[in-house]
Amino acid sequence: MSEHYPRVRLYSVIGGERRSLYIRESVSITFYMRRSHQELVQQVMHSLETYIRAIGPQVLGWYVDPYSGDWEELDDKGWAFLWREMRKEPATYFWLCESASATTGYEVLYHGRLLDDEGETSALSFILPTEYLEAHGPERVRELALELAAKLPFCSGHGGLCFNYPESVVGTTDAIRDMALRHPGLDIPGVNFDSLSIGTRVKGVHWLNFLGPPVLGELGGAAGLRARLRSPGSTVQELDGERAVVTLGTWPEAGDMEQGRTLPEYRELAHVLEPWLYMDRGNWGGFSDEDMRRWERRFLD
Repeated sequence: MSEHYPRVRLYSVIGGERRSLYIRESVSITFYMRRSHQELVQQVMHSLETYIRAIGPQVLGWYVDPYSGDWEELDDKGWAFLWREMRKEPATYFWLCESASATTGYEVLYHGRLLDDEGETSALSFILPTEYLEAHGPERVRELALELAAKLPFCSGHGGLCFNYPESVVGTTDAIRDMALRHPGLDIPGVNFDSLSIGTRVKGVHWLNFLGPPVLGELGGAAGLRARLRSPGSTVQELDGERAVVTLGTWPEAGDMEQGRTLPEYRELAHVLEPWLYMDRGNWGGFSDEDMRRWERRFLD
């Protein structure tokens, strides 16, 4: 689907030989919730079960043991361990994926925190490969995002294109700097670190933009937000629980600054949300201070 986004396929190279795929384009559906883990157990489990039904029960095959950091097979024993951890621990973390040795585009990442700092949030992120988007269509992916969001008490969230790579691998972002600055619609995920300080702010602008309290209220609710958007491709759908989702166009778009595709709908929403945008990150590998400023303000300047 080159008219919407580029194919990103970067492989690890060991001894001059190409090995496993470790960076690719994917779709991220992520939610930030200003709640402690034990307030979220049932809602998170419900969303995870929804995701598994959508992709198939055999797709997720591995998880990271939160104590050892080792990859373990996600068999019946592994699932029993994860459900037990979810129910008994005041805070927990899990990372589930299809393959322990390659980035395939099927992943789930959860940080269930015991909130001690005003900026901390619990965060839940689902990844889909763009092949899923192409096979099922953007409307089905949007429907899935709404199903995943249905029971989550999010303050903010988003769905759209991203660079999919293991966040824990140091130096990975060196390889995506040029592509990130060229394609503003490809997000650079950082759930591990963003959830430590994002609070109730909003992490950028995406194809799908989930807004809840307090930001949506400060915008005047769904009606107030709708009144500020003029782009014909932008829609605001009110959800229950004083929440809403803003959809920017039919497909998620990467844009292309070299070809003048600056994503005007994304820029319009960014200016509306500017007072609430989260821009407190440190620098990624390969990004200078000026690069970070350009990337964070890519829809504003």
